[in-house]
Amino acid sequence: MTLFVKICGLRTEQDVDTAVEAGADAIGFVFSDSPRRIDPATAARLAARIPENVLTVGVFRREPLEYVRSVATESGIGAVQLHGPEDRDYYASLATGGWTLIRAAAFGDSVPRCGEFGEDMLLLDAPVPGSGIAWDWSRKQVAGAGEKWLLAGGLTPENVREAVDVTRPWGVDVSSGVEASRGVKDPTLITAFVEAARAGAPAVGRAD
Repeated sequence: MTLFVKICGLRTEQDVDTAVEAGADAIGFVFSDSPRRIDPATAARLAARIPENVLTVGVFRREPLEYVRSVATESGIGAVQLHGPEDRDYYASLATGGWTLIRAAAFGDSVPRCGEFGEDMLLLDAPVPGSGIAWDWSRKQVAGAGEKWLLAGGLTPENVREAVDVTRPWGVDVSSGVEASRGVKDPTLITAFVEAARAGAPAVGRAD
């Protein structure tokens, strides 16, 4: 069992090549308002460099269904990650397109369960998603045990191992934690993050 690692917000060939070489399992492209946003054509060009065994993910926040469908199709991504109030019908509509579906939920008082909305994976983010600020991982249970869920929010090469040891996620997701400046990835930090996430005792992660 190995930890699933997703590197998000990539925009350049160097970003993509570094993440693949470091051993990332998934690479995320942001299609909503963000300093990391790219257009579908650029994403398609970058995705063409990525091996089939690495999942390509499009990240959307509160976007109309048809926009998500159009961008996901044009860019050729393999998965759709949704940050917003989308309901079961929204997920069901996207499921017909064959994409892996990832639901992003903010950490709160309740324990989210993967699959509640028909998603294939659950991403548990900080209370303020996208802030890059680490949050309290010490809660006894932050997501459904044994489910496909990714820990996100404020992770860095320095704290990811501790976070994994405490929460035992299926995977981890990082964006700002591997940046030299907002929206600009640092190749050294990308490599260091993947190495740190998988260092030490193996976490409860995906089966190869």
